[in-house]
Amino acid sequence: MSNLESSAPKLAGVLGFFDDPDSLMTATAKVRDSEYKDFDCYTPYAVHGLEHAQGLKRSRVPFVTGAFGFTGTICAFLWQYNASVEWWPHIIGGKPFNSFPADFPIMFELSVLFGGIATFWAMIIFNRLPNTRRAFDHSLTNNRFAILIESPKYDEDEEAPPAFSTDKAEQFLKSLGSTETRKVYEEGWF
Repeated sequence: MSNLESSAPKLAGVLGFFDDPDSLMTATAKVRDSEYKDFDCYTPYAVHGLEHAQGLKRSRVPFVTGAFGFTGTICAFLWQYNASVEWWPHIIGGKPFNSFPADFPIMFELSVLFGGIATFWAMIIFNRLPNTRRAFDHSLTNNRFAILIESPKYDEDEEAPPAFSTDKAEQFLKSLGSTETRKVYEEGWF
C-alpha cells in the first residue's frame, strides 16, 4: 500500500437526515429490509420502537442485572444467617437466632449493589465502550434525526464484500424521504 492510499480518508458511510421521528421510523424499517445490513440511527431523544424498526435483539443487560441482583440477595442472606446462627449466636430481645425480617434491609442493599455494579460492567462490555473507532460530532444528535448506512467492513482474512456505492446509498436514502445526504469519513466524522 502506498503512502497516498494510507493517507486518504476512509469512507465510513452515507448519512441521511430526516425531519421527524415518524419518517425516521418508516425509513429505518425499509433500510432494515434492504440490502444494507450495517446501519445505525441517531436521534436527539429516545424514539420508542426504533430498536424494533432496526431489527435489534433484546438486550442481555437486564438478565445480567437480575442474576447478579439475586446473587446479592443470596449472599446477604447467607452472610447474616451465618453471623446470627453459626459465628456469633446471641438471643437479642427474645428473637430467634435467625430473624428473617431483620435481614431484609441488608438483602435489599446487596441486591442493589451487586445488580448496579453488574449493570455498569455489562453496559461497558455489551456496548463495546468506549467507542474509539471514530470521532463523533455530538451536534448531530442535538436536533436532527439521521440514518447512517455504513460501508461494509471486513478483516484481511475475509473475502472482500461487494463494492459499496455511495451514489446508490444516497439515492436510496433520498427515496425514503431524506431531506439531506452526506458522505462521512472515519477521520473527522461529519
